[in-house]
Amino acid sequence: MADAQITLAYSRNAGIVAIASGTKYQAAQGALQESGFQRDEAGVYRLQAEDPDASRTTVAGLVRLAETHGVTVTTSTRRFIGDAARDIARLLPGQWDTQVELYSHPVWQEDLVPWLWDSGELGRAIQTDRIPYAATLTESASGNTLLLIEHPDHQLDYLIGAFVTEPFDEGYGDPHAPRGIVLPPFPGRAAKAITDRYLPAYDRAVHSRQIAAVADALDRIHTEHDTWTAMVASNRYSDATPLGIDALGATTTQFLDSAWRTFLTVVDHAPSLLDRCRPTATPWPEDTDALAQLADALGEGEAVREELACGTPFSRPELGARTWPAIATWLTHSEPFLRQARAATPRPRSPLTVAAPPRALPTSRPAPRR
Repeated sequence: MADAQITLAYSRNAGIVAIASGTKYQAAQGALQESGFQRDEAGVYRLQAEDPDASRTTVAGLVRLAETHGVTVTTSTRRFIGDAARDIARLLPGQWDTQVELYSHPVWQEDLVPWLWDSGELGRAIQTDRIPYAATLTESASGNTLLLIEHPDHQLDYLIGAFVTEPFDEGYGDPHAPRGIVLPPFPGRAAKAITDRYLPAYDRAVHSRQIAAVADALDRIHTEHDTWTAMVASNRYSDATPLGIDALGATTTQFLDSAWRTFLTVVDHAPSLLDRCRPTATPWPEDTDALAQLADALGEGEAVREELACGTPFSRPELGARTWPAIATWLTHSEPFLRQARAATPRPRSPLTVAAPPRALPTSRPAPRR
């Protein structure tokens, strides 16, 4: 790819749009500004002229000016990706907001890698192909965000995948990551593929990752508790050094502090998992009472976290006294919780309300450039 490049595309609402990219993208921006293109909030340049002849003149002038700046000008074979994202989003169940993303400098694209939550072609494309622009689709209710890019080396198709969902920190390399899918250029078919295939797989992946996070947190607390219990019973550190009275109190406080910090992962992820559990529909209906106790304990943990966020002062012994009973309940009933969570499934999403088959193109004229 050229050090400085301008990609021209057609937008249904804005007419001719232009995107500057390359390691010297500033030169491309300069050429666009000098030729009369206006930059919007997303960084996309738009040609305001409504007269086709004037637009052609401006574009011809841009090409000449770009040559003097050492900038390559190309015309996209697709319609503007912002239009494609909006057309898909309006057909998806629920409310979705779209935004154009520019990665003018290649380093900006590299910054995406840790936050992509994808085990398929989208993740590979971001790491191996130059992707100077994309679009995001964000679900208003959940805040979950999908990434839409043009399928590299394909003239029409798109790729869609997801950014990591909160409160997880990063998504790269996560074994639970969903696999992005290829989308056709027709909004109706694309929305149906997202609704029928991608979003259910995404929800299952979130469910699996939440279970893994809770299980890992409980395992760590179990291990630390076993170590602390052994120290108390033997009155010695793990290296056999004698444990004094003062040290025993400090060690207990450290254990409780660590257990609470780890338990916050359970507070983050367990509520939605508990909400999906239906013990009477599983081979273990007797787990109902255990899940009720876990829900009560979780409520206490959430209350403590909220009080801390509001500035309520707790001494370390007070915090331990408030949080340990909830943590102990989860340690006691971790097995029934995990088997119920693994038996549960995410709630199905609403289906598409409108079928939107692509319109047939007239045979008397060529297909529009996209």
